[in-house]
Parts: sequence; structure tokens; C-alpha cells
Amino acid sequence: MKILVTGGTGFLGAYIIKALIQKGHAVRAIRRTGKLPGFIPADVFNKVDWVEGDVLDVVSLENAMEGVDTVIHSAAIVSFTKKEQKQMYTVNVEGTANVVNIALERNVSRLVHISSVAALGRKADGGHVNEEKKWENSKVNTHYAKSKYKAELEVWRGISEGLDAVIVNPSTILGYGDWNSSSSAIFKRVYDEFKWYPPGVNGFVDVEDVAAATVMLMESGVSGERFIVSGENWPFRKLMDTMADSFRKKKPVSQTTPFLLGMAWRAEKLRSWFTGKKPIITRESARVAQSKTYFENAKFLKTFPQFSFTPLEQTIQKACEKYLLTNTR
Repeated sequence: MKILVTGGTGFLGAYIIKALIQKGHAVRAIRRTGKLPGFIPADVFNKVDWVEGDVLDVVSLENAMEGVDTVIHSAAIVSFTKKEQKQMYTVNVEGTANVVNIALERNVSRLVHISSVAALGRKADGGHVNEEKKWENSKVNTHYAKSKYKAELEVWRGISEGLDAVIVNPSTILGYGDWNSSSSAIFKRVYDEFKWYPPGVNGFVDVEDVAAATVMLMESGVSGERFIVSGENWPFRKLMDTMADSFRKKKPVSQTTPFLLGMAWRAEKLRSWFTGKKPIITRESARVAQSKTYFENAKFLKTFPQFSFTPLEQTIQKACEKYLLTNTR
């Protein structure tokens, strides 16, 4: 198959490309200006047909889909800052609508949409979440979650119009990447011996597991469904303690309270104004960090019984070793 990957230079997108190349697929990927990520071997990216483009540029998207069998749409913005909200909604919702529309026009055989468990929504009191959960408005739902929910609606619309598509809902993705961005930033925070840990519980998954699951779903005959891809549900304290052990750094010692989190995101907002740097914590991410939400993976494992998730201890140890090698020389 000839496969187009959007968002191929992002954290997950890059690993999806790696998994596709390893399986012998012909890969075309959209890139904007900038360097290719250094956490994927250069010989992998050398086998990719890179095209300049953007999911908001309809002409470039049409050209990129020329002669393509399948599209894996992973391009998205993940942000919890107010300054980036407008752009995030534009890329995540309008960009997905463009992908769906052109896939229908070009008679693309299959679309795999990379969504997020955030698109399923959270409740203030947490609880268990599976694929049957219906979206409910809640103060715990971030604008990122709302943008991914609306993006999914575009995919469901495409499915109703005859598009062969499947939706992947990963939980928080962990692995070796750029520890200054995305979910990889938590590794750097622990390495810097951040002393606070939030009280919440969340789902986590190895980035290579998500990439492998994406390829399996792409190659399967499953259509018109969504699948949660999540390895284990851990308290944030356990996650950060495990990272600290792997880095041989001090573990966080103090649990944040709603009051302390409120002070923290306000202080970060002020620091961001003066430095121009993204805040480490925002009001939205603070709310998520307090939620105790458990994501179920039973549907995916029942559909693909041969699949097994990487234990998080192994994921963290492997990633920490690579971060130490590349960032502390």
C-alpha cells in the first residue's frame, strides 16, 4: 500500500512512519518547514517521500493524496494554553474536515484517524472510560479535548458518507522523543527534580505500542469503530517516582492540593508573560491532573488477542536511558 501520513514529524507520527517502513509499506508524509525529529533514525526518514504541505492548505493536501491508498491522519496541536486555542481548533477541526473531504473526493480506500481519549470526555469525579462513553460537557474537559471531540465528529460524518475509516484513541503517550514538548516533557520535569506530584490517576501507553496498534488497525478490515489504546492506569505519583528511579533523581515529595495547583498555574501564567515561554502548568492541565480517570483497553485486546502492551516500567526505563544519553552529554 501507498500510505500518506499527516503530522509525520510529530512525536507519534514519527513512530508511526517508523512502524510502516519496518513493515515494508511505501510512505509519503506531509512536512512543513523545519528539521526532522532526531529521535527517529535518519535511515528511516530517508525512505519516506516527503512533501511540503499543511492540512489547512487544501491544494497541497489534494496533491499529497494523489495516488494514495490509505491516509493516517495524526496531524494535531496539543495545547492547554489560551494563546494557542484558536490555532488548535483550526488545525484539529478544520484540518480534519479537509482530510475527510479530500479523502472522499479522491476515493481514498481507508482513513485511520488518530484521536485521543480526551475526545471521549472526562467527568469531575473521574471513573472508568470505554469506547461506549458519550461526550458530556464538564469543567474537566480541556479545549484540546473539545477540539478532538469535534474533529472526531468530522470523521463520523465522513463514515456516514461512505468513507472507510477507523478511529484510534490513545491515552497519554510515553517514550523517547523531544523532552521539551508534548507528553515527553514530564520526563524533563522529573529529571529537573520537580518536587510536586498531582493526586490524579490517568492512562498511559508506550509510543511504539500506539504506532504498532495504528498499523494493525490500518491493515485490518475493521471500519466505523473507535478503539482506546492504553497500556496501564497509574497514579501520577507512581509514574513520576518510577521516572525518578530510572534517572536516579530525587522523587517528588509533596502532593499538590487544589489550592496549591491554583497558585502554581497562576504563577506559571505570570512567568510566561515575562519570559515568553510556555507555562509548565495551566488551569486546564491542573484540573486534569486532579482527575482519577481509568481508561479501558478490553475492546482492542479482544479484537487483536495477539497484541500485548509494553509494561510501563519497561517503557520508562528505556526512555530514561535514551534521554540521559542524548540530553546530558
